[in-house]
Amino acid sequence: MNEVALSYGRGHLDVTLPLGSQPTVIRKQALPKLDEPVASILSALQNPIRSAPLAELAKGRKSACILICDITRPVPNGLFLRPMIEAMLSAGVPKDGISVLVATGLHRPNLGEELAELVGDPWVLENVRVENHYARDEAAHVDLGFTKTRQTPVKLDRLFVEADLRIATGLVEPHFMAGWSGGRKVIAPGVAHHETIRTFHSARFMEDPLAVQCNLIGNPLHEEQLEIVRMLGEVYALNTVLDEERDLVCVTFGEIIASHQAAVDFVSAATSIQLQRKFSTVVTSSAGYPLDKTYYQTIKGMVTPLDILEPGGTLIIASECSEGFGSPEFREAQARLVELGPERFLATLTAKRLAEIDEWQTEMQLKPMRLGTVELYTTGLSGEDRRLTGVQVIGDLTDAIERSIARSGDPAVAIIPEGPYVVPRHAL
Repeated sequence: MNEVALSYGRGHLDVTLPLGSQPTVIRKQALPKLDEPVASILSALQNPIRSAPLAELAKGRKSACILICDITRPVPNGLFLRPMIEAMLSAGVPKDGISVLVATGLHRPNLGEELAELVGDPWVLENVRVENHYARDEAAHVDLGFTKTRQTPVKLDRLFVEADLRIATGLVEPHFMAGWSGGRKVIAPGVAHHETIRTFHSARFMEDPLAVQCNLIGNPLHEEQLEIVRMLGEVYALNTVLDEERDLVCVTFGEIIASHQAAVDFVSAATSIQLQRKFSTVVTSSAGYPLDKTYYQTIKGMVTPLDILEPGGTLIIASECSEGFGSPEFREAQARLVELGPERFLATLTAKRLAEIDEWQTEMQLKPMRLGTVELYTTGLSGEDRRLTGVQVIGDLTDAIERSIARSGDPAVAIIPEGPYVVPRHAL
C-alpha cells in the first residue's frame, strides 16, 4: 500500500507513504447500512425503548421542544425532524407550540445558510420555530439547583425545560471526555447555562482518569449528566449512529437513558479496535467536515489515539481548520499555554471551581503533549494562529512520517483515517 486517504474537509487527503514503512490502517468495523433510513426512523418512533410511541407521547401536549446538535456534528437532522414534527402535529400538538432548539453549548450560534444546512429540510424552517441556545443569556435559563453528588449547578434552557414534551436528538460517537456523545450530553452541556458547562470543564472533571472516550462506568461527567436528566423528569431521545460514509446504520428512540444506552451497545464493539502493539508513529485526522472546521475541535483527534502511541512517539494529525482557530476565548487560552508552558498552564487550572470559557480544550491538548510530539498538517491556519497551536505545524505529511520513522527506528505506522470516530486500544 503506497497511499492512504485521510478524512479532510468535505473530502479526503491522499497521503503517500514513505518507502519501507509498514502501515496498519485502523478503521471501525463495517456495520450494515440501513436500506431505508426514513422507514427505519419511523419504525423507531413507533417501537420505542422503555416509552410509548411518539404518536402517543404527543397526545394532549400543548408544546414540544426537540434538541438538535450544532453544526460541529454530522447528525442527519434532515432525515428525522420532519417525521417527528408531523407525528406531533397529527397527535394534536399546535404548530406554534413546537420548537427546534440548537444545542450549541458554548459554541457560536448557527445562522442563515448554515442553519438551513444544519436542519436539512426547508419544510422544518418554514413550519416551526427554530432557535439557537445562548449559554450566556441569563434570562433564557431555569435554575434547577445543584446535583447531589458533586454539587454541579444546574441551569438549563427555558424553552426546553418548560416544554410539555422534551426530546433530545443526536449522534452517538466516542467522546474524549463524556465517554459517548448523544443522549444526555445534548442536554448538558448542549442547552446548559455557562456556569453548568464551565463546571463540567473544570480540572476536577478533566483530569479524572475515568473521564475518557468509550467509558461510562464511573465517568464523573456521565454520572452528573444522568443526575441532571433525572432532575428534569420526563425526557426522551432519538439517537443515530453513522458509518464512515456518514450513512445511517442505527437509530433508537425512547426514554433518554435507555435509548442512548441501546445505541452505545450497538456501536461500541465496532468502534473500539484492539491492537497488539503501540506505535512510535501515529497518523490521524480530525474526521473531516464538520469536525475539522476549527483547531478547537481538532484537539479531539489528538486525544483519542493516545492509548496506542508509544511514549516519546509522534502523533501526526491532519485537519483543514477551514474556519480557522476557534473562539476568542480558546485563542486566549492557547496563548497562555504557549507563554507559560504545559506545567505552569495546568497549575493555573487546578484551583478553579469554574473553568474559563473554552480553556478546557487547551487542557485536553496537554494530554498528547505530555506523551509525545504532536505535528499538525493544515491548510486553514496562517500567521500567528499557527504559532498559538503550541504544536509543530508541518507542510508535508509524507516527510513528517519519514522523519518520525527515522527518529524512532521503527517502520511501523498506525493510520486512522476517520480520526476521533475510531478508538484504538492497546490490548494488554
